[in-house]
Amino acid sequence: MKSKTIYRAEWELDGPILLALPHEETDWAEILDEAIDQYKLILTALDSHNEKVLLLVHDVEKAKLQLADCPLNNVTLIEVPTNDTWTRDYGPISVIKHGDLRLLDFGFNGWGLKFSADKDNLVNLHLAEKGVLNQSAYRNRRGFILEGGSIDTDGEGTLLTTSQCLLSPNRNAEYSRAEINEKLSRDLGVDHILWLDYGALIGDDTDSHIDTLCRMAPENIILFTGCRDEDDPQFEDLLKMRAQLTLFRNRTGESYNLVELPLPDAIYGKCGSRLPATYANYLVTPRAVYMPTYNQPQKDFLACQTIRIAFPNHEVVPVDCSTLIKQHGSLHCSTMTILP
Repeated sequence: MKSKTIYRAEWELDGPILLALPHEETDWAEILDEAIDQYKLILTALDSHNEKVLLLVHDVEKAKLQLADCPLNNVTLIEVPTNDTWTRDYGPISVIKHGDLRLLDFGFNGWGLKFSADKDNLVNLHLAEKGVLNQSAYRNRRGFILEGGSIDTDGEGTLLTTSQCLLSPNRNAEYSRAEINEKLSRDLGVDHILWLDYGALIGDDTDSHIDTLCRMAPENIILFTGCRDEDDPQFEDLLKMRAQLTLFRNRTGESYNLVELPLPDAIYGKCGSRLPATYANYLVTPRAVYMPTYNQPQKDFLACQTIRIAFPNHEVVPVDCSTLIKQHGSLHCSTMTILP
């Protein structure tokens, strides 16, 4: 019998979107003006479809000045301390339990103790205390480390994740795979968990978050990051990932309809290291798909057309994320939809 807890698919979630504005105490400090301009692009794109936004800021009055030329009619500014801007991984995960909303606040430890996370790990608690989050729905689950970018669902009881991330010894070393399955089933209401064992993007600090590699979509579709260049050092691992995806079955035993997203041409940071650019890191709402682009006209166009295959009733809204990728993340990483 299907669980009474429902973890809805992202395209079903109609609620405010949580973002965090870069500030001087984040890793954006060296290019702060450029980073603010990047967030203006995101906010403008979300405003195009009247998406509600909860924007975490270091200082409300300063943020108003920084965003003076940006549409803010649908934006609520909230002063909360943050280490960084990747709200996907420390924002609350929304589920419905016995018909009631639950906002689950899992632990966040800087992607396996790689970066400072003391402030980010308390964001949801602060938001609940301020009444921004529904206080009766808030549930403290911070004893278990779980980042929103590490899981994806079809809203029908299936969850897609990666073993490299969830089995990382610096996250939940005391849990076996079977115990993590049980934990996810109990908290999220999923009863069919697919573990992807291959696939990694160079420069990815998250230990292969699923939202950099594969995304579930309506009509039994999985969109996945492909690689056609045999000389690309990621080629073999992404090929193995594709092969494993062909073996996956849904809850009724059917194979998935696999739709391949192109891999952006290699983008390098200021130190010459490759950045983990991916088109799979898009945000979906009931109205639109907000897709990251990287100033690569042919690849950007192909990715846009590919996403339209999976979401024919959505408008695909390109958002230039050429600055966002400089800190090894993209559009989905910087956003988290919250059910009100």
